[in-house]
Amino acid sequence: MPHKKPHLPVKTCPICGRLFTWRKKWEKNWENVIYCSEKCRRNKN
Repeated sequence: MPHKKPHLPVKTCPICGRLFTWRKKWEKNWENVIYCSEKCRRNKN
């Protein structure tokens, strides 16, 4: 069975180095999403 979702954009989190993919909740501001999670966003310093 082929994968049903199309290829989604991927970014790398500058804090933990993990790759994270586009999510529906980020649809309107994907350009501004930098961190993979709230934890990484809080620990940015």
